[in-house]
Amino acid sequence: MKKHLIILILVAATLSACNKKEAAYDASGTFEAVETIVSAEASGNIKSLDVEEGQVLKAGQVVGYIDSIQLILKKKQLQAQISAVLSGRPDISAQTAALQEQLRQAERERDRTENLLKADAATRKQLDDAVSQVAIVKKQIAATQSSLGITTTNLKDQAAPLQAQIQQIDDQLDKCRLTNPIDGTVLTKYAEAGEVTSPGKAVYKIAALNTIILRAYLTGDQLSLVKPGQQVKVLVDNMKDQTGTIEWISNKAEFTPKTIQTKDERANLVYALKVRVHNDGFLKIGMYGEIKL
Repeated sequence: MKKHLIILILVAATLSACNKKEAAYDASGTFEAVETIVSAEASGNIKSLDVEEGQVLKAGQVVGYIDSIQLILKKKQLQAQISAVLSGRPDISAQTAALQEQLRQAERERDRTENLLKADAATRKQLDDAVSQVAIVKKQIAATQSSLGITTTNLKDQAAPLQAQIQQIDDQLDKCRLTNPIDGTVLTKYAEAGEVTSPGKAVYKIAALNTIILRAYLTGDQLSLVKPGQQVKVLVDNMKDQTGTIEWISNKAEFTPKTIQTKDERANLVYALKVRVHNDGFLKIGMYGEIKL
């Protein structure tokens, strides 16, 4: 009889402990972060790569570069071709200088003839001839300027495709620089200086870890207890309890992941939610966490 009583006490204690453990949290899950894989955008030898796993990088920070000597030489060649083309541009002011002098002379002759006509020392025909001469010279200047302008435009049009090629090379040169896209911590390094890379080939993986996301799962009867923007308690083994904010709740039910425990472990369908938690550096991707509503 005494033996049976001891067994009953042990069973009751076990059930009580399980109930306490179950009541200690309402959902559990694992921590994750938005991971960004930074890939090369150009082909060539990696000349420099200042990246190490665990290193904290800033957005826009240049961490390395890919060999770009051929692009630089090509750019110089195009610049020389543009200079050669544009060197044929006519100097409009110099080539019309003689006509401008003729115009000034014709205008002086017209004014002199007009004064002589007022003094009855010249005829109307002489004045008309002087006025006509001014008009002729002006037309000659306009025609010359138009012709030279067309020549200049044609040369600029010939240089335009070369300018576009230089812009393309500038873009390729920018892509030879390995620029970090976000503030974060380097998780994995896939390449080393001296290796040959190509567009789309991964160089390193980075994630912002100053805040981290706990993806947990709730049963249907718990949905009424949560809403986006709500603050909840986040529990992690051997760490101080933290406060997190619910930023997303799934609208679609899914089967309970095998590695996840819910408040009611018998539930087959659950709803995922994301809780954003401030990270002092102790929380790691893949670590388990629990939520207390």
